[in-house]
Amino acid sequence: MENSINIDSILELKDVSVSYTPGKLAVNEVNAYFKPQTITAIMGPSGCGKSTLLRAINRMHELYPDIVTTGEILLKGQNIFKMNPMKVRRLAGMVFQRANPFPTMSIYGNVLAGYKLNNISLSKTEKDEIVEHSLRSVNLWEEVKDSLNKKGTFLSGGQQQRLCIARALALKPELLLMDEPTSALDPISTARIEEMLVELKDQYTIIIVTHNMSQAARISDNSMFMYLGELVEFGTTKQMFTKPKDKRTEDYLTGAFG
Repeated sequence: MENSINIDSILELKDVSVSYTPGKLAVNEVNAYFKPQTITAIMGPSGCGKSTLLRAINRMHELYPDIVTTGEILLKGQNIFKMNPMKVRRLAGMVFQRANPFPTMSIYGNVLAGYKLNNISLSKTEKDEIVEHSLRSVNLWEEVKDSLNKKGTFLSGGQQQRLCIARALALKPELLLMDEPTSALDPISTARIEEMLVELKDQYTIIIVTHNMSQAARISDNSMFMYLGELVEFGTTKQMFTKPKDKRTEDYLTGAFG
């Protein structure tokens, strides 16, 4: 296991554990670090704690009183548990498995939803700039620029997911957290989002939970393999896919698991 203390990291997890019920850990003392402008894939079988770990990074578990998170999560050296949770969620944008544009809002309104939720007022010019920039970032501007007042739900599944990514990017986060963002999409939409993520890596640090090992191999710089709530292995994707250090990682990657 690599040491999690790393000076260049933008995000560090130190002994992070999460439990849904007392005495039963869904995530067990995970230590890892994430360097800026990289894509890290979190892999592992269903129920191994991948999504639970991802949600801990933007303090989503605090919306549910029974979930307990311990350890430290440092974002740019600051412990996120000592920050305002709304600020943490602005800095660590989350994109979910199923596209979830706000159904009552227009495409324009969806992009700006984070500002509305945070009571941040903007001028019309600022709003227009943020909407265009965010939609251009996800290669959606040309497709929707004449339909900005239509509902977000009018878009195709792949477009809706790109709209949700634009919504997260509009708040200028440090991290983009993605929970299987392409698992509900067709191969063409998936390929477009993968290409977009590789482009976005120049400006953001991306952490993606994926069941799709070939996706991890295609787009990620680093990979984490989790099993039964524990981080089994963490390293460069190339090393993990060619010479995994742990037999459980090898079994998972070769399909011999379970």
